[in-house]
Amino acid sequence: MMKISEFQVKDVVNVSNGRKLGHIADLEINLTTGKIEAIVIPGAGKMMGLFARESDVVIPWRNIVKIGSDVILVRHHDTADGESFQKES
Repeated sequence: MMKISEFQVKDVVNVSNGRKLGHIADLEINLTTGKIEAIVIPGAGKMMGLFARESDVVIPWRNIVKIGSDVILVRHHDTADGESFQKES
C-alpha cells in the first residue's frame, strides 16, 4: 500500500519521449467505486494554484505503465511534440 504523500514526490515521466511531466498535484477519484480514475499534473508555470499559464495534464489511470521507487512511467500524447513533428515533415 502507498500513501498519497509518497505518490506525490515521484517524478512522472512520459515513456514515449522520456520527458519529465512533473509531480502529481491531485487525483481524480470515482466516488461510486472508490478507485483512482486519473492523476493530475499542474501545467508549466502553475504554482500552488496561482499564475496558471497552461492547463493541467490529466493522465487516466489506465495510462500508467509502471510505478517505481522514485518515478511513475506513463503513456501521454503530448500535442506539442506532435505539432513539432508535423512541422518538420
